[in-house]
Amino acid sequence: MSGELPKGHHRFAIIGTGFAGLGMAIRLKEDGIEDFVLLERANELGGTWRDNTYPGCECDVPSLLYSFSFAPNPTWSQTFSPQPEIWEYLRRVSTEHGIDPHIRYGHEVTSAHWDAGEELWRVETSAGSLTAEFLITGAGGLADPKLPDIDGIDTFKGTIFHSARWNHEHELSGERVAVIGTGASTIQLVPQIQPRVGKLHLFQRTPPWIVPRRNRMISRGEQLLYRLLPAAQRLMRGAIYAARELFVVPFMHPAVSVLPERAARRHLHRQVQDPALRARLEPTYRIGCKRILLSNEYYPALTQPNVELITDSIRAVTPNGILTSDGLERELDTIILATGFHVVDMPIGERVHGSDGRTLAEVWQGSPQAYLGTTVAGFPNLFILTGPNTGLGHTSIVFMIEAQVQYVMDCLRHLSAEEAGVVEVREEVMRRYNEELQERLQGSVWNSGGCSSWYLDDAGRNPIIWPGSTWPFHQRLRHFHPEEYRLSRRVRPVGAPAEPTEALTG
Repeated sequence: MSGELPKGHHRFAIIGTGFAGLGMAIRLKEDGIEDFVLLERANELGGTWRDNTYPGCECDVPSLLYSFSFAPNPTWSQTFSPQPEIWEYLRRVSTEHGIDPHIRYGHEVTSAHWDAGEELWRVETSAGSLTAEFLITGAGGLADPKLPDIDGIDTFKGTIFHSARWNHEHELSGERVAVIGTGASTIQLVPQIQPRVGKLHLFQRTPPWIVPRRNRMISRGEQLLYRLLPAAQRLMRGAIYAARELFVVPFMHPAVSVLPERAARRHLHRQVQDPALRARLEPTYRIGCKRILLSNEYYPALTQPNVELITDSIRAVTPNGILTSDGLERELDTIILATGFHVVDMPIGERVHGSDGRTLAEVWQGSPQAYLGTTVAGFPNLFILTGPNTGLGHTSIVFMIEAQVQYVMDCLRHLSAEEAGVVEVREEVMRRYNEELQERLQGSVWNSGGCSSWYLDDAGRNPIIWPGSTWPFHQRLRHFHPEEYRLSRRVRPVGAPAEPTEALTG
């Protein structure tokens, strides 16, 4: 391709308008960069906090920490925020920082190709095409619901939907309802729907570890203090961060996990008196191997007479209900799929093509990896926010996002100083980094805790979790190191006839 660009060229194209996309856009704007666009497939911003509207949806990280450091919110109503407040927070932050005019709604990215001749990204969306010098994806791992592969699921005559696509027009009162899965969304929604359904059948494959939810309302006095004295809120945020960092110790050293396991078992024994039910709810793997869940209402809901906990495997979905391995068919009106998301196999990986034409998914072959969770060899001028091995089991992903955004901004400042236009991480740098990561993960509870989780790929490799405290990640991403990358200088304007580029490194 030589000099012909589709209408609509931007310096930066950002995919998604959740915490990652908005955080990146705000920092670009703060640096005086206005030539960027956010591509959003939905009709409103907010990412997972827009999509997940099931009853009882809340965050399991304290509100003061699950927010941008540069945009404190003094009016959180409780220590763990409900979904509507987080969604409203994101919309307000976008408006206050002038991001709204940059968002293109109804623009689902269907493909993105790196054009080596033009040194830019050619992006196809559901609403047309555009080009960009840099592509930044903020499409998180909790964006695309994962539907279970169960025989006959398409034959069910009743109502069926995923928890992340809640059908608010459907009334559950008096119905026979099945919930498949016992992850974070189930723990929150079951206590909300149990009182009004006729019968609730909960299909459990593996019981989760559940600890008490230490939630409370934030008083007007506290809100006023935070509004009048922002330093007080920053101090509290710092204290919460420090306390949460201590939670990672039993994850990295499973022998220490006996203490949190003991607390979780006490919680189970206090709330479930029936020993037979309690035995089926007690995990047999180390705490933290799967995501630890917080609830004070889940166990009591399961003890109610209209709830049945089913641990037999599902053989098939029939037109009238669900057939289990014991040969019993339960007739149902509604099936709720609380079956998680495409995390390891996130769909955006199938749509982004690098310099050799291969997609991220083809390069990763079922096990994503990147350098610092942010850049991938063979994909110039691509930055991935909440990329491989940036997931956490103990604290706020927003902290990781802000570290990545800082890294991208430092990279861009270096490119500007060197008058470079193309940046790509070296293959050997990325390889060594991932070898180091996997070595650190080997003794952790995520890899050796005795469970099967979405943290691991089919080969048992962990492409999701950051091993250990988040502070070293933050420190490592404070500065961009050009020797780890190949840089080249752009010697012609975008769209001008092709000329050789001048290599700066590599």
